Amino acid sequence: MRDSRGRPPAALLVPAALGTLFLTLPLLGILVRAPWSDIGRQLRTDELQTSLRLSLQCATLATLVSMILGIPLAWVLARVEFPGRAVLRALVTLPLVLPPVVGGVALLYAFGRRGVLGAYLDQHLGITLPFTTTGVVVAETFVAMPFLVISVEGALRALDVRYEDAAATLGASRWFAFRHVTLPALGPGIAAGAVLCWARALGEFGATITFAGNFPGTTQTMPLAVYIALQSNPESALILSLVLLLVSVVILVALRERWAPGRSGDRRPAARAW
Repeated sequence: MRDSRGRPPAALLVPAALGTLFLTLPLLGILVRAPWSDIGRQLRTDELQTSLRLSLQCATLATLVSMILGIPLAWVLARVEFPGRAVLRALVTLPLVLPPVVGGVALLYAFGRRGVLGAYLDQHLGITLPFTTTGVVVAETFVAMPFLVISVEGALRALDVRYEDAAATLGASRWFAFRHVTLPALGPGIAAGAVLCWARALGEFGATITFAGNFPGTTQTMPLAVYIALQSNPESALILSLVLLLVSVVILVALRERWAPGRSGDRRPAARAW
């Protein structure tokens, strides 16, 4: 019998090649135009190091907050039957398709000094979120947490519930079974979701500049620094873009097997416990 995975038809190869060229050419443009001879000096500048440090800190904090809130939320969406679950899932994943600037405006009206919750925080607790470093973390969490929720929910749906049933049969409470059976089995799914969440938070621009502003040393993350540098110092913008590009490539390569486990012939669910 002829192998269906043999030589593909040219009708598919040509548009595939054009699509590859279209997606990679802009990235190659950064590599070609980057001032490699000056990259060492540029990386040592205070502005770049400050924005890089702030970006890494805020993205990491946003990922931690997303894990604390997102893992239980994913469990509810995957395991609990209740009216309106489809609506809740749509609302949770809405930031994936919502324009980031619109997300920033929504955050202002929710957490701003005159927002639904922000007014209470400001008047009674003295907490102000917009245009602060904490505001950057809030904005990045808002746009990045859906990536974690989707990944963990998918892992939960692929997980064999018989392990949890066996733990319950042996007398384990649901909380004990979650901590000692479900959570360890979700390790790969949580790891993949956390890395995607971190990468999305690192590259966030629209919601951040709208909700947190663009103040060097306080809210100016690397994407915002690229936007500002592009207007006055294109070489610095190229180097910042190159750093973000390399981080993204490393993340995608690290997660390659999570997205395509069948490449090695292993068709088991990614979240299998053992």
